Amino acid sequence: MLFELDRYMIRRKVFKILGASFHVYDPDGRVVGFSSQKAFKLREDIRVFADEKKAEELLSIKARQIIDFSAAYDVVDAREGRKIGALRRKGWSSLLRDSWELLDEADRPVARLREDSAMKAFLRRFLSNLIPQGFHVETADGRRLATMRTRFNPFVYKLEVEVPADCPLDRRHVLGAAVLLAAIEGRQRN
Repeated sequence: MLFELDRYMIRRKVFKILGASFHVYDPDGRVVGFSSQKAFKLREDIRVFADEKKAEELLSIKARQIIDFSAAYDVVDAREGRKIGALRRKGWSSLLRDSWELLDEADRPVARLREDSAMKAFLRRFLSNLIPQGFHVETADGRRLATMRTRFNPFVYKLEVEVPADCPLDRRHVLGAAVLLAAIEGRQRN
């Protein structure tokens, strides 16, 4: 069910002392997924489960290297044990405006994920991180495939995700990108 949704929200679990956890909600507010990020790992290791019991792992998102300015993260379908694709941060481009590449299973670029505007990104970084963030997943020619937006809330990180029905990307790949953004951006805001 999680990979069939056109809209969902990722919300950071409050009162988590070590690591980070996120609930994934459907448009009706029901929990349809749970993500946890292990604390004290040298390489990012984020897992997405069907629920908070962690009985059924759906996705894993793992950094390829310990420290990398243009970090790459593999998104793997945990049930099939197969790499769906990867996400690679665009190092220098991300200094002022977050920019990522979505790569297919052979590491060929298929889309990009960019922060909404350079001006808002500048204001967020240097004046206030309370300005909501927006991201667009788009093709090289600028066709929008999905959107991700934070909701203004100074205490709880929330990321709304919209994936239109005609989006050609694997929804597991888009969810992996959204969870990774929530983990990385949510950590930078707190």
